[in-house]
Amino acid sequence: MRWEARELGGTDPAALLPLAGLVRTVRTPDFAGVTFHEVLCRSALNRVPAASSMPFAWTINPTRGCLHRCTYCFARRTHEYLDLDPGKDFDTQIVVKTNIAEVLRKELARASWKHEHVALGTNSDPYMRAEGRYRLMPGIIAALAESGTPFSILTKGPLLRRDLPLLVEAARTVDVSVAVSLALVDPELQQRLEPGTPTPRARLDLVRAITDAGLECSVLAMPILPWLTDSEEQLDSLYAALADAGASDVTAGALHLRPGAREWFLAWLGREHPALLPRYRRLYAGGSYAPADYRKWLGERTGRVRRRHGFDRRPPRRWARSPEPVPTAAPPAALEPAQLALF
Repeated sequence: MRWEARELGGTDPAALLPLAGLVRTVRTPDFAGVTFHEVLCRSALNRVPAASSMPFAWTINPTRGCLHRCTYCFARRTHEYLDLDPGKDFDTQIVVKTNIAEVLRKELARASWKHEHVALGTNSDPYMRAEGRYRLMPGIIAALAESGTPFSILTKGPLLRRDLPLLVEAARTVDVSVAVSLALVDPELQQRLEPGTPTPRARLDLVRAITDAGLECSVLAMPILPWLTDSEEQLDSLYAALADAGASDVTAGALHLRPGAREWFLAWLGREHPALLPRYRRLYAGGSYAPADYRKWLGERTGRVRRRHGFDRRPPRRWARSPEPVPTAAPPAALEPAQLALF
């Protein structure tokens, strides 16, 4: 079924899920095995709970579910709210908020809006491959910039290049932060871990394109995987490649395994690296986060590599909640930066 043959035209009686605002369900040979559920959303802005350790108060997620198929994705469990499973369904049943830009404009125009920082890329990648069809991001970027709202984007998708002129223009009037997610440069391991994502080379080229456009580009090297990607040699190769691509900063953090992602990742580990499975079960026996001593060890190792490649010359960028932060207890992963997103 071709996209062009199915323009929006009311509720689809063949829709498979009882989703609020569902307009139609679409399958296409261009995305084999994937079903898109197109909905008309009622809201675009999501408030981050006050108790969260995240440094921003608002997020936007144009989609639910993600085509990147990252085995470790901690947002997987959110699909259970739709009566879908956090494994294969998260990778193949994608909810698309087709009217999100117009809804966002209305929300940003409210007198109560305080122009707080808004983060994109927290539960699904806004530049996954389907964005080439839906083109939701240009409208979102324009709405945020025209309203005077600062924003950040985290992505693995080189499709962001398409919108670089819009981001450069937006940065003239609001604070714009762009980050690329890349935690390893071994293409073979990367494709086994993240089979739907662009290659490390493609993401390094994206970092360079962003910096060449005049924007700073930070990198989230998350998650670092115990015994798989945490050796001195692997981290040195990663940081060297990022420095060469022009990254302004790198934030690294250890894998954490929330329910939903935990079962999916450990099943993958059992297939791909069965000898490591008992070690991971012991390491993560205490919960979702790696133990404090491992996080401290990893922080010291990445700190050395950071300094070696010049990333210690400027403080990492952080977004402050506004207008007033809510004091909270230190998160379980206090010895490492919070994992800001699933990518």
